[in-house]
Amino acid sequence: MSESKKKLVRITTVPLSLDKILDGQLAFMNNHYEVIAVSSEKEYLTRCAKNEGVRFKHIEMTRKITPIKDFISLIKLISFLKKERPLIIHSHTPKAGILAMLASKITNIPIRLHTVAGLPLMEEKGNKKKMLELIEKLTYSFSTFVFTNSNGLYKYIIDNNYVSKSKLKVIGNGSSNGVDVNYFSPTSVSEKEKEKLKLSLGILENDFTFVFVGRIVADKGINELINAFDTISFQNNAIKLLLVGEQESHLDPLNENTLKLISSNKNIIKTGFQKDIRPFLAVSDALVFPSYREGFPNVIMQAGAMELPVIATNINGCNEIIVNEKNGVLIELKNNGAIVKAMVRLIEDEAFYKNLKSNARSMIVSRFERKVICEKILYEYKEMEKVLNYGI
Repeated sequence: MSESKKKLVRITTVPLSLDKILDGQLAFMNNHYEVIAVSSEKEYLTRCAKNEGVRFKHIEMTRKITPIKDFISLIKLISFLKKERPLIIHSHTPKAGILAMLASKITNIPIRLHTVAGLPLMEEKGNKKKMLELIEKLTYSFSTFVFTNSNGLYKYIIDNNYVSKSKLKVIGNGSSNGVDVNYFSPTSVSEKEKEKLKLSLGILENDFTFVFVGRIVADKGINELINAFDTISFQNNAIKLLLVGEQESHLDPLNENTLKLISSNKNIIKTGFQKDIRPFLAVSDALVFPSYREGFPNVIMQAGAMELPVIATNINGCNEIIVNEKNGVLIELKNNGAIVKAMVRLIEDEAFYKNLKSNARSMIVSRFERKVICEKILYEYKEMEKVLNYGI
């Protein structure tokens, strides 16, 4: 590796974010900088860094508020930054954000960037919300610049006076990383693979298959989705629902009735976490994503690139990817009936469904191709370097 390369640290709380949210971006940036990936969960981080071809540093961090552990993480991060002296540190996820921006401020790292890809505080109330807001404000105050991955988040942050407009920017049309439209392509999964997977999942030839991809938790709208699907499947047995993702009962548990319906409804199929979601998208007819809050959800772009229409809540991020009745359907938040209505429409209105499907891929490719997003982020890095070098 060339000694002349300046160092770029990319940090997330857990390596799942490096793997799934920033897939391919670190490798791209490594052509221009000496990239060092920082995260917790050493074994997973090692695999991610190897896949991207970059160096890594393991620093354990928790997603919850754990003052003693957080302080230890901060001290380790300060020590690491003093040793490496990177030009740029760029953080993602809330906990990594506050630790990285504080540590890099203390150690005088010249360019300190944080990307906001969602705000958990949007669903909180009372003192907890106030505390999370304070943490966000501190994170932004320690940074030199903040990126939001959607226009909706940009507006929310400005409206709530978390930071000034001069310090905030949306990259391109939104998204932290765009989507690899060659990897997520209808031709990426063979007919033989699809038939084999359908057989293993019990999907019949005439079934209309909905899919959800993500964490199986309450704030992804899973309680509403399961109730809506159970209502429909009671009347129509030729439908399936795939739940592709890990159930995080310790963080945001589903209610008891939802868990009972998942167990009792034979048309609901839990696949667990899947490293490669493309086969599951390929055997499905539509993505349903009734999340309560998002930054800029990758899975909606990935599903669209695979030619799937999307039913999604009309919230920031989702409503910047989905144009209502063009490449999907936007529905009201936390509304079982709205999910039922949208699902039934896709099943019964064949012309409407085909029109959504025909628009799905082109509307992703034209706006969110990954290489374009990476180049725009690189451009921002280089512009910030110019400011440092020339004081412009």
